[in-house]
Amino acid sequence: MPGGLLRRVALVLAVLLVAAGAWNYFRPIPAGAATSASHAQSAIAGTPPGLPWPSVGSAAVGVSELGLIAASSDVPPVPAASVAKVMTALVLLADKPLATGEAGPSLTITAQDVATYKADAAEGQSVVPVTAGEQLTEYEVLEALLIPSGNNIAETLARWDAGSVAAFVDKMNQRAVALRLAHTMFADPAGVSLQTVSTPTDLLALGMAAMRQEVLVQIVNLPQTVLPVAGTVYNVNAALGQSGIIGIKTGSGLNFGANFLFAAAATVAGHELTLYGCVMGQPTLDAAFNEAKKLIGAMQAALSVRQVIARKAVVGAYETAWGSRSDLLATVDVTLVEWPGMILRERLNAPTLPTDESVARGTPAGNLHIILGDQQVDVPLVTASSLDPPGIVWRLSRINLS
Repeated sequence: MPGGLLRRVALVLAVLLVAAGAWNYFRPIPAGAATSASHAQSAIAGTPPGLPWPSVGSAAVGVSELGLIAASSDVPPVPAASVAKVMTALVLLADKPLATGEAGPSLTITAQDVATYKADAAEGQSVVPVTAGEQLTEYEVLEALLIPSGNNIAETLARWDAGSVAAFVDKMNQRAVALRLAHTMFADPAGVSLQTVSTPTDLLALGMAAMRQEVLVQIVNLPQTVLPVAGTVYNVNAALGQSGIIGIKTGSGLNFGANFLFAAAATVAGHELTLYGCVMGQPTLDAAFNEAKKLIGAMQAALSVRQVIARKAVVGAYETAWGSRSDLLATVDVTLVEWPGMILRERLNAPTLPTDESVARGTPAGNLHIILGDQQVDVPLVTASSLDPPGIVWRLSRINLS
């Protein structure tokens, strides 16, 4: 090949090499993506305990931070009895919110209310005496509903709130749908009807919703109260104060057994918890109370509290193709209530970072989302060290297509 041609070929090759190098150098730099340092899900250590379920009927238990944790069996809906009044109270408070320390608006007892009282009393139902013209504040109405469990009071407040019992029952069922109580149906506000039915798991969810209302927490923990006409009335929940029980509602008298929806205060490793449960279909209320206390003891023994994330713990990392790396650090401690065998879920929500310029140490980098039962925590993350951009040699010599 003549020398001139060789020079031209060499020149062309040189130009091509320079062009390829320039193209390679100015190609977009791949963004830094994070990887997690832990599994997406893991089981809490230990074997779920064998709980002392009732030998008859059914039950379910839960914890304030965890939600439902166990049930004795998958049972069909049965009459809820007076436990239904918990929903009655929730619907009333949704329409007429009441803070602790407030008496709320007053209702006037009508002749129809008195007739309801007399009819219910004649049938041997649980009633609270009333007289025409009597004034009851909303707080007193809730006391009369939940402490001595007045069936007549349930109808009175239903008419006061919704104009009619039927309209109020519609509201109860709408709220049941909103709470996802798939196995619950209300036919009356007092729980007298055999068509007012539920299951322990549904009533447990109802109880948890109710105990988020501070005014209800206060009322259901009262052993007694004084009403304008009825005078001193006593809480039908005779288990108050035992095994930490602080509420919430009994139900009995329908020949389908006694029910008890309960909440109990407990301390685990210095952490204040509320334990929940519901037993249904027990021979007597005393039997229901005893079953509840056994379940509370077993639950408290099995619960634990553990720090699952420590501040500055490494939960993931950014690593670039050219070898620059930065760990992702948690910025807070996370302590969770645990039940053996439950699934802890973690999801790293860290954005891709532009790496054509240096990313400084301590740069916010998304969060680690943690779920255990009803506990959900977003742990803010930061970079542990700087991420350096690629050098000239890497940019010129990379052969991948990134």
